Amino acid sequence: MRLTFRNFSLDFSRKTHVMGILNVTPDSFSDGGLFLSRDSAIERALRMEDEGADIIDVGGESTRPGSEPVPLEDELKRTIPVIEALAGRLSIPISIDTYKSEVATRAVEAGASMVNDISGLRFDPEMAPLLSRYDVALILMHIRGTPRNMQDNPVYSDLMTEISDYLREGIRLAAESGIAEERIVIDPGIGFGKTAEHNLRIINNLDALSALGRPVLVGVSRKSFIGRVLNNAPVSERLEGTAAAVAVSVMKGANIVRVHDVKEMVRVVKIVDAVRRERI
Repeated sequence: MRLTFRNFSLDFSRKTHVMGILNVTPDSFSDGGLFLSRDSAIERALRMEDEGADIIDVGGESTRPGSEPVPLEDELKRTIPVIEALAGRLSIPISIDTYKSEVATRAVEAGASMVNDISGLRFDPEMAPLLSRYDVALILMHIRGTPRNMQDNPVYSDLMTEISDYLREGIRLAAESGIAEERIVIDPGIGFGKTAEHNLRIINNLDALSALGRPVLVGVSRKSFIGRVLNNAPVSERLEGTAAAVAVSVMKGANIVRVHDVKEMVRVVKIVDAVRRERI
């Protein structure tokens, strides 16, 4: 399977791809405030590319459980200068993590070539029509509710079927606006309106999403369910748990893993890919 957009072509038959997280926010659950300045963000992105990242995902609004929406202008001020600076320096795709069409458009014009929409095109009706004008990749994620309330007792009658149906509908919405299915990636939304048990079930049944025929992205890095499994380990002590969750996700069919610890997870993915293919 291959994803072709703008000047990039990602070949998932060759390897699993690693997306490095670059949060230019003061309040993200894991690294809020660390890369808020433009210079520190640029330095971090360049380091992640050196460590083997295949994509850099830039986000200017925390979507951790309970978070409040960030004003449009604040999100633009945080992300656009960083993307403009990186566009001429990175040789890998830049993704913008946003559900706002205005931010997505400005980011794409600044040099981003992927849009990572946590709402799967549901929060902003202008997102799909605007993106249809550009030859960019689109990541559709499943979410139940909004970041503010998504963890308020999420309940499913059939977890994987409901996730699949939501993502299938997102693909349909994209197609209606003229976005080719060949440019779409799907994400089951680990931690977005799910309990810890839901997250474990998604990972264990990730191969069920293969029926949608699109590359699958999984974001498990440092998330709370890992802390729960590891006797309430804090965020700073979830590296090994993240590595295990990434490894299982790849074995179950993930094509892209979204991570904070790029160097370590690139190594994990290389080993899993070698095992799956039975060759070095």
